[in-house]
Amino acid sequence: MKLNKIILAYSGGLDTSVMLRWLKERYGCEVVCYCADVGQGEEMDGLEAKALETGASKLYIEDLREEFVHDYVFTAVKANAVYEGVYLMGTSLARPVIAKRQIEIAQREGADAVAHGATGKGNDQVRFELTYYALQPDIKVIAPWREWEFKGRSDLIAYAKEHRIPITATAEKPYSMDRNLMHISYEGGILEDPWAEPPEEVYAWTTRPNGSAAEPTYLEISFERGVPVALDGEEMDGVALIETLNRLAGSYGIGRIDHIENRLVGIKSREVYEAPAAAVLHSAHRALESLTLSRDQARFKEVVAGEYARLIYNGQWYSALHQDLAAYVQSTQRFVSGVVRVKLSPWHCAVVGRKSEHSLYNHSLATYDSGDQFDHNAALGFIKLWGLPLTTQAQAQLLPAVGVEGNLLQEPVGKEIGAIADTKR
Repeated sequence: MKLNKIILAYSGGLDTSVMLRWLKERYGCEVVCYCADVGQGEEMDGLEAKALETGASKLYIEDLREEFVHDYVFTAVKANAVYEGVYLMGTSLARPVIAKRQIEIAQREGADAVAHGATGKGNDQVRFELTYYALQPDIKVIAPWREWEFKGRSDLIAYAKEHRIPITATAEKPYSMDRNLMHISYEGGILEDPWAEPPEEVYAWTTRPNGSAAEPTYLEISFERGVPVALDGEEMDGVALIETLNRLAGSYGIGRIDHIENRLVGIKSREVYEAPAAAVLHSAHRALESLTLSRDQARFKEVVAGEYARLIYNGQWYSALHQDLAAYVQSTQRFVSGVVRVKLSPWHCAVVGRKSEHSLYNHSLATYDSGDQFDHNAALGFIKLWGLPLTTQAQAQLLPAVGVEGNLLQEPVGKEIGAIADTKR
């Protein structure tokens, strides 16, 4: 493939540092590096000098933090999108915003190809490339992990040493980490044994609570139309709010996730994450929705949340289906405004209060004390109507099948159903 210019999604880590040198050798063309700042912090230090020294013609550093938080992280919070009920999807949400800007830079630079550092058996290759093709269908995509001769991280470390490429990875600490404002993910190396507990030194944000952290802290999180906007009454932009919650919740050890994940490509992978702020925000948002959504809205939104999470995880952010689901979710948030009080204690975040001007909670209907205005007598007719299909079926089918020797209820219906289940095994 003859190429004139490649835009490489560059982090300065082991993989993309080696890729920069390898792309120039393999394709013999100009390589422009691009790094998206989605909250890596000090990982960005010295990046430009490193990229230029390794062979890049230039380096773009794009601050995407606010866009990432407001348009991606908070969108997932509003949708209650959690993959397999556990994974808060910090990586899944970051990839489309990174890839979107990469295509914009490729168009600005007149590049004919883009390259990424995702492996050939992971999810990120799908997330990057579906975004590329959705935004520029004719773009050429290079995925070195699917092309080159290296088999693993130890090969990359050896190559980097041979070519004097500055890296921080070592054979003694071979697991990889990916950090952004929302989370840090860890995988590989010592974490690939699903029986082994991750060593404490793996974690960067969450610490074992001790001293002052043993005492609980209360926080009030304000939401407007599903979006968190303030902590303890102080309005904050999205980036500051996430950073503050990461620090506070992380000091209590909140937000650690260790699970076996079903990847899109069909394999199971052991993944370890830290996501203190996201864990707190998801809990608080669901609590506020429980106050402001009707029963049917909440029931159907659970269905949508599952589909939304799979869509994000599977790299379909820029799909028509996402546009449709996003419109529905946005509609559900029009009354999700209010304040949620959470209690942070060691390893746990508990919702202990919630209030909203749009609350559907009616104390006079819910109370069992004086002032109760619920019409208890109305329950009789309701139960008869609600149970009419069950009563009709019981009379026509279930009870006669049990036996009619003196008592229709001689044998419990559950036993009959259990017997049917046994015959199907």
